[in-house]
Amino acid sequence: MNICSERRVTQLLAKTSGRGLFSALVMLTFIGGLSATAMAQSVAEASHIDAPHAQWKDYGGAPDGAQYSSLRQINRANVSQLQKVWSFSTGDSRGYLFNPLIVDRTMYVLAKNNSVVALDAVSGKELWAHSFHAKTPLITTRGLNYWESEDRKDRRLILAVDNFLQELDARTGKPITDFGENGLVDLREGLGRDPKSLTLVQSYNPGRVFHDLIILGSVMNEEYQSGPGDVRAYNIRSGKLTWSFHTIPHPGEVGYDTWPKDAWKTVGGANAWSGMAIDEKRGVLYVPTASPKYNFYGADRTGANLFGDCLLALNASTGKLLWYYQMVHHDIWDYDNPSTPLLATVRHNGKLVDVVAQPSKVGFLWVFDRDTGKPLWPVEERPVPKSDMPGEVTWPTQPFPSKPPAFARQAFTEKDLSPYLEPQERAELQRELRGAKNHGLFTPPSTQDTVEMPGNNGGANFGGAAVDPSHGLLYIVSKDLPSMLKLTLAPEMPTTGSGETRGRSVYANNCSACHGSDLLGRPPAIPSLKNVQERLSDEEFHETVKFGKPPMPAFSQLSNAEVDALLAYLKHPEKAATSNEQAKAAPIDPAKAHYRSGFGFMFASSGLPVIAPPWTSLTAYDLNSGTIRWKIPLGEVPELAAQGHANTGSHFPKTNPVVTAGGVIFTGTRDRMVRAIDSNTGKVLWQAQMDAALEGMPAVYQIDGREYVAFCAAARSTTYTHAVPGHAASQEPIHGAYVVFALPDAEKAH
Repeated sequence: MNICSERRVTQLLAKTSGRGLFSALVMLTFIGGLSATAMAQSVAEASHIDAPHAQWKDYGGAPDGAQYSSLRQINRANVSQLQKVWSFSTGDSRGYLFNPLIVDRTMYVLAKNNSVVALDAVSGKELWAHSFHAKTPLITTRGLNYWESEDRKDRRLILAVDNFLQELDARTGKPITDFGENGLVDLREGLGRDPKSLTLVQSYNPGRVFHDLIILGSVMNEEYQSGPGDVRAYNIRSGKLTWSFHTIPHPGEVGYDTWPKDAWKTVGGANAWSGMAIDEKRGVLYVPTASPKYNFYGADRTGANLFGDCLLALNASTGKLLWYYQMVHHDIWDYDNPSTPLLATVRHNGKLVDVVAQPSKVGFLWVFDRDTGKPLWPVEERPVPKSDMPGEVTWPTQPFPSKPPAFARQAFTEKDLSPYLEPQERAELQRELRGAKNHGLFTPPSTQDTVEMPGNNGGANFGGAAVDPSHGLLYIVSKDLPSMLKLTLAPEMPTTGSGETRGRSVYANNCSACHGSDLLGRPPAIPSLKNVQERLSDEEFHETVKFGKPPMPAFSQLSNAEVDALLAYLKHPEKAATSNEQAKAAPIDPAKAHYRSGFGFMFASSGLPVIAPPWTSLTAYDLNSGTIRWKIPLGEVPELAAQGHANTGSHFPKTNPVVTAGGVIFTGTRDRMVRAIDSNTGKVLWQAQMDAALEGMPAVYQIDGREYVAFCAAARSTTYTHAVPGHAASQEPIHGAYVVFALPDAEKAH
């Protein structure tokens, strides 16, 4: 029986079940001469086609976001034979980190200036494209949501664009105009704030579909009086709001007493900007939340600040709180829960227990009973240092889990400095570290340099973990990136004077902590702003400031007038006011004074971290025992590897692994490599070089009995070792593409 016949058999078997499956096998054996071996193979394949993790119709593969595939045709024995079968150019120089969706024979991607594009998932041929008719649309960049009615006559793609939720017909790409008002739902509405003040609400992560609901988290600016982080569910057919959970509690709600009175009216954050997970059987939504705002100073929000930095278990149908656990009390470090919660079943104390695991920025992996929220292993509340900042009341203790061991380094001193530093730079950093406050994970930021490790952009990050749900094996990509925080009192912007003068105050309040008082930054990670007008048009500058460009956050709280003033200053800093003119600026009102710090990422002049490598690691956990099985550096820096310096790990990753039942972990990194790693040992089994760097998550899917792996190779890769302090690093243009691999033919899987 040839392979084409076997594929037709599998398709027929996939449509049958129970007695129908047996009857189909008998019929096929009689008519087609199906051999016993081929029959067994086809039964095995058909039996898992409809399994929860056998398709890729959701972000992360399934509603639980496990980043796991139950397909096993590609496995550790044959993965080295993978070949590229097709690729599709993104059609522009924009960076993408999109996780493709595959429904039936169609793949949905983001390309062509953030258009949604439908492709034939077998050949890569374009089927249709939907543009959002904007030069630079703000779009959900990491993935899409898909929903279909029970009879499959109604099929929709759901996403957010420019703070509006909208839907497309999944078969044609045409907008669903009877959704919301003329096809749009304004996500700025219903948050208890003036919608005009909320310039950024939508998350870059897609939400979760549960029955006829689309459940969304949010993102907002990183400033004082940001928008609240409500978790909301909308009806997919009508667009009407069905339920809302207040992560900053309103009067009478659980947690209201952990804030100052009426803080919900002014304080923002505690939002769910990363992935959420749904246990469909239980009907429970697991939500990781971020820090309250402002990130590094909380005098206006004394208390533990529920539900910031929590894992929430909510009834997915109603939004009712079932349980919560707070990992950081009164966060003043930006220690978000940045990754999708992972659901698994483990053997604990001789019993099978359904658990939910939550990776964190600080390097801890938290594991809870899925039903009760009780930690699987003891947690100790330990005393932590007090703050010396005026008005700041730090929480006296913080929780430390006894197991599993941390996956990231949690301290940074002189002995940890990178061997790749120039001698003068090393001496300068040694002096800086000796004069800094450095008392562990929870050292409060102050007006003195304060070390933060693994850093507010370290540890785990969005989508950086995957789990084998039935075996309790979990894999985390993490980075070690120390930060140096320093709070300064931000002056009020002058109400008079030139645009350059006012722009200098905007710069001092919002930009100088990262880019420096001299505008030079730390290229290439933090670019120089000298002559920025030569690299960005005025429109592009506005877009970058208002919406961010990682690692730079969005400064959406700035008005257009303030951004105009900032640009005027950057174009002509020499025209800013003299000290005499500055004296005419409005005096600081102590009641409105705000302390601010930059994120303080500690990069060397080369653009690489100042800490010794590995900078990126992949850690494998056995959740049955709470132990680490293995740990490896993930990726490399090509310029260093060419000099013989291996095992450094990639730099500044946004890498999302996918693990399969075939015993393989697929991932891509910023060194332009895609890799297949043995999930048992951490050994690299296969790798291939792409034309562009990789961020985001691959997708694993099967059509006509053949398994495919799709990567989005469309991120920016920076040349590090040639970066010159005070100048922008050289950056090659992005030649982005979606690249799909498979075995030479499906027979080699058997």
